[in-house]
Amino acid sequence: MLDVDLAKIYGYETKAFNQQVKRNIERFPADMMFQLKDDEAKELSRSQIVTLNKVTRGKNIKYNPYAFTEQGIYMLMTVLKGELAVKQSIMLVRIFKEMKDYISDSSHMVISSDEFSRLAAITAQNAFDITRLKETMVERTELEKFIKSFNDKRIVKDYIILNGQTVEANLAYSEIYAKAKKTIFVVDNYIGLKTLSLLKAAKQGVTAIVFSDNIGKMLRQTDYNDFVTQYGNPQILFRKTNGKFHDRYIILDYKTKAEKIYHCGASSKDAGKKVTSITLVEDYVIYHSMVEELLKNPILVLN
Repeated sequence: MLDVDLAKIYGYETKAFNQQVKRNIERFPADMMFQLKDDEAKELSRSQIVTLNKVTRGKNIKYNPYAFTEQGIYMLMTVLKGELAVKQSIMLVRIFKEMKDYISDSSHMVISSDEFSRLAAITAQNAFDITRLKETMVERTELEKFIKSFNDKRIVKDYIILNGQTVEANLAYSEIYAKAKKTIFVVDNYIGLKTLSLLKAAKQGVTAIVFSDNIGKMLRQTDYNDFVTQYGNPQILFRKTNGKFHDRYIILDYKTKAEKIYHCGASSKDAGKKVTSITLVEDYVIYHSMVEELLKNPILVLN
């Protein structure tokens, strides 16, 4: 999102907004905030939604606009203390969450460049619409109030409990999968496209095996094909559980020194939808017979 749009959302003049950011510039590395190049600014100026003309940025345009990534916008919430609009911040968090869920869960999503461009245009229009909702603005507040607002039950559901600590659901799974050095085994009878999407956090070269009976046929062959075409990593294989497993498990680097086994209270495809826990198992050996049985099961064929 551009500085001019974010300034409007948070009730700032663009110049004052950028000054506040520059006072805290050490918090905004290149992957969170960057300045558009001349050709990029010129291209955006042609858009019917995003206008970078004199009407928008003033009579004397001395610089190209700054763009903020999703992480950069989260960081803004920590520095715009004087004029931070709590409701606007929460709304942005929810918008990002809904977009992520749509991309992860929608098996009908068309991933052509035209579709992504249209999605970007819709998002930009939504940003402008938000600025018109003046009744939702909070004039002045502190960051503490914004943080406390996460006790709202509508937001807490996006979190899970990992080893006794509250963690954002997608980050929890990403943190676990990123630890694997060679293999990831996922035991879960209820799988979907999000099951695959979360596995993107695995390191290059890691092989994942999903053990599942795919109850409800929620994961389809077309979903898997789309995932492989778009990401390609990790390599994912499928085997059945043969109706013998109720609980869910994540097993990293089976029978190696780095082995870890996690017991999961719910399916990863439902990450964050309900309160659930993921707990690291202390005694791995007692689970080895279970894993050996799983490895002998037949291949799961997706429909």
